[in-house]
Amino acid sequence: MTADDATTDGSRTETDWLTLPELAEVLHEPLGRVRRLLDDSHLVGSRRDGTFKVPAIFLVDDEPLVSLRGTLIVLHDAGFSADESIDWLLGHEDLIGGPPIEALRAGRKSEVRRVAQALA
Repeated sequence: MTADDATTDGSRTETDWLTLPELAEVLHEPLGRVRRLLDDSHLVGSRRDGTFKVPAIFLVDDEPLVSLRGTLIVLHDAGFSADESIDWLLGHEDLIGGPPIEALRAGRKSEVRRVAQALA
């Protein structure tokens, strides 16, 4: 599974979800390193269907999206939980004109973080 499978339907970005073992395989990293990436806010995940999973769209070229970490920290500082952060990143944001994750992938991190800071 790759982030290339993600599409936007106008209101929410659809993506594959990776379990931790799948994520470790994609990243070519041991599970302990993957957990550290999550602990250090390089990635975020949540329980889906009873299993902890991470949206595949948070990866670019089999690596965590570089601009995601700072954005996750801004959202955490604004009081967002992991689930709320994921929902916001994948959902449509009027001030950005689409899903924030798509804007991050397009290199518009300053705009995304400015909007995220205003949510506090």
